[in-house]
Amino acid sequence: MSTEEAQPLPHGAASPDADEDVDVLLSAIEHYSYCPRQCALIHVEQTYDENLYTIRGALAHQRVDSGDPTASRGTETARGLPLWSERYGLRGKADVVEWHNGVPYPVEYKVGRRHGEHADVQLCAQAICLEEMFGVEVPSGAIYYGATRKRYEVRFDVGLRGRTLALIEGVRAMLLAQALPPPVDDARCPNCSLINACLPAVVGRRGRLLALQRSLFEPQPLDERE
Repeated sequence: MSTEEAQPLPHGAASPDADEDVDVLLSAIEHYSYCPRQCALIHVEQTYDENLYTIRGALAHQRVDSGDPTASRGTETARGLPLWSERYGLRGKADVVEWHNGVPYPVEYKVGRRHGEHADVQLCAQAICLEEMFGVEVPSGAIYYGATRKRYEVRFDVGLRGRTLALIEGVRAMLLAQALPPPVDDARCPNCSLINACLPAVVGRRGRLLALQRSLFEPQPLDERE
């Protein structure tokens, strides 16, 4: 996951579907796909906590960013390349971009194993940026998973592009509303670094939350000796 700053900034040209000029970070797209509340805690509330998985991810990205930017096995390679799209109001950076016969090929690095297409939409957004920046079609890219030490190739077909653009507008709407979605309180929560800030087991159960709120204001019995 890219380590851009979490604060959204205005940009000069809005997305065709956007009502306001608010940039969306590439990293926010994966966060929003995985859990809208996690995305809001990071990009609206500016909340960020570390756990084993985030530390491993940060160290892995440091190793990627510090690599040699010169050609690797005859392939031109750029690391930590800044990306942007004026048309869709995007900004961020790519872990690695390779050039295959003059066509950019984004590669995202993940420390774990593959879990759904959350990383695919972030990679697709990188491709959308590269297409605008270099004026060429970017048909595919890859995600390298450290746990298996293998690349998973992602084709940027019409379906994936549509889902990616929908997520971008979902993130933008959330940033404009400055709203915190409700917690999911499911199997995603135990491994989330923001579980203590989110409190899904409390906030996600309205009856329990109301009981705790009432207990804060229950009058205490007077001591008969007073």
